[in-house]
Formats: sequence, C-alpha cells, structure tokens
Amino acid sequence: MSPEQSHSLIPHYFPSLSEQQLQQFSELEGLYREWNDKINVISRKDIDKLYLRHVLHSLGIAKVLDFQEGSHVLDVGTGGGFPGIPLAILFPQCRFHLVDSIGKKIMVVKEVAKALHLNNVKAEHARAENLSGEYEFVVSRAVTRLKPFYQWVKAKIQKEQRHPLKNGILYLKGGELQEELQEVKKKHRLYSLSDYFEEDFFETKYVVHVPIYP
Repeated sequence: MSPEQSHSLIPHYFPSLSEQQLQQFSELEGLYREWNDKINVISRKDIDKLYLRHVLHSLGIAKVLDFQEGSHVLDVGTGGGFPGIPLAILFPQCRFHLVDSIGKKIMVVKEVAKALHLNNVKAEHARAENLSGEYEFVVSRAVTRLKPFYQWVKAKIQKEQRHPLKNGILYLKGGELQEELQEVKKKHRLYSLSDYFEEDFFETKYVVHVPIYP
C-alpha cells in the first residue's frame, strides 16, 4: 500500500491521536468502500486515495485552528461527511452539525457516524439557509463560489469569540482564488496547505478564513 492510500498519513501529521482516534481513522476506508458500492459519495478514482484527498484534506482545517472544547461547528454541503467526519474524530469534545441537500448522502453520513460511535455528530438533510442555529465556525469543501456561500451562512455565526481566529467561515478551496476572493469584498486570510503537508496534492489547496464580525 502506498503512503497516500494508507491511514498512516494521519498519525504522521497528527502524532498525538488516542488509540480510539487511531482506530476510528483506520475504519474510515472500509466504511466508505462499503457505502460507496451502494451510493456513490466519493468518485471511483478518489476512493483509493481516501486518506490523502478526503481525510487529510479535511484535517487541513485543524492545522489552521484548534477548536476549543465545546465548540459548535456547522459543515455545509458535507456530501459523504467531509470535512465534518474527520474533524469530529479529531475534536471529540466539539459538536459538529453536518448538513447536505441530498438525502442519500446524509444517510451515509449517519451510518458512518453511527459505526464510529461519533456521538458529537448530528447529520441532517437540510439547506444551510433554512437552519436556525448559531455556530462559532462554518466549514465546507468548495460547495460553491465563496460569495453565495457567505450569504447563506453569515447569519449563522455567533458573536461571542473565544478562538485565536475570529468566528466565521473556514473554507477548503483549490486553484486560482484571487478573482473569487475579490467578489466577497470581505477581509479574509488564505492559508496554504502546502505549508503543513508535503504531498504534491496540496500545492494548490488552501483554507480560506473569512471572519463574519470585525
């Protein structure tokens, strides 16, 4: 098994994982292969690189911010559970609300969370703009351009601050982003994932932080 296929990528970059977390991460591949045979939530070419392109990519957010205990995080357009499921494993003392507009994908998320005993995950078939709760951060993996995404979620961010980064959006994006970021017309900061991960896959991958409140 090549390094990019192996769950050993995860403890390499996150060496302080508990035995339970290591076990949960190791079970992800089998669970997603099983469910992908029934419902295609990950592309066929990506399922063999699950830990690189989905799990580790999701955990790029954790290199940018260490969520405080009790944090409430919303994952919009989670698809098969990314970035929410890997983050929920890494931060068991935080609450993660994973939503997607496609019901069959949420069904997979619920089953994966159940199999891993992730009691800190709530999965819901819903659109972000219809939610009523408040969260410290909204995370996502490039479900749309940042400008409409910002409009969907800006009212969902609570004002009380307790993190080094101000409450807001942590968005996983790739490629050339200058034009898209100019559309938002909000203060933001770009974090290059190649600063944290050495694999070529991350050369053009970023976490975009957009604070909601000044």
